[in-house]
Amino acid sequence: MATTPEHDERVANLVFASFYPHYVSKIEKKGRTKEELHQVIEWLTGFNDSKLQQLIDAKVTVKEFFDEANIHPNANLIKGVICGYRIEDIETPTTRKARYMDKLVDELAKGRKMEKILRQPKD
Repeated sequence: MATTPEHDERVANLVFASFYPHYVSKIEKKGRTKEELHQVIEWLTGFNDSKLQQLIDAKVTVKEFFDEANIHPNANLIKGVICGYRIEDIETPTTRKARYMDKLVDELAKGRKMEKILRQPKD
């Protein structure tokens, strides 16, 4: 299923700080730590803890968040369905990157091993 321009605009304009606490509570309810969440976010975006906090405090939008990110070269290995959309079929870069993060957070919450979450290419 393809995303609509309205959906993509809604995702791009979300404030990252508004849903970040939901990520934290989701993974903590499943026995994972905020440190592990930050490890996943840093792998995907390149943001260390202080940069992540700076972006949260600045209340940046999802578009601004991902415009500043250095997306990991293996992020294209993140595949599957999230929120009813097949990630690899999402054409809008900001929406695809946001869904990458959603998928990684879901995998963390489901107890997947960190080395599997942080994709490595197959030899």
